[in-house]
Amino acid sequence: MRTIFATWFVLGLLAACAPAASAGEAAVEAVLMQQQAAWNRGDVDSFMTGYWHSPNVRFVSGDTITSGWNETLARYRKRYPTRAKMGTLAFSGLKIDLLAPRAALAVGRWQLTRAGDTPHGVFTLIFRKLAGHWVIVLDHTS
Repeated sequence: MRTIFATWFVLGLLAACAPAASAGEAAVEAVLMQQQAAWNRGDVDSFMTGYWHSPNVRFVSGDTITSGWNETLARYRKRYPTRAKMGTLAFSGLKIDLLAPRAALAVGRWQLTRAGDTPHGVFTLIFRKLAGHWVIVLDHTS
């Protein structure tokens, strides 16, 4: 009898936790969709609201590690100085895993569509929920 009760208790707990995981994953995806929309408006400042506004945020690409929110913003502005260079951003193949109530991992593909080319690659993002908001604390993009 105790085993049956314990099994039902555990199943009940798992069912209660499932909506929270789905909500966390949906919230992380919403951040990415907001970033995509901001990029496609040519609004790098709004795009950066998806990142932790901290000197401890890290952006890794190629053989470069950029530390700091201001430094990451400067990197984006240098690499994409005009609307034409920014192109149109599309994310695809998103897979978001809630690692803990306040930590998530997002993996996916990115593509820019511009007049003369379509650069593309993959990304791995670590999100944390800080002050009630999901933000990227580490971005590894190639």
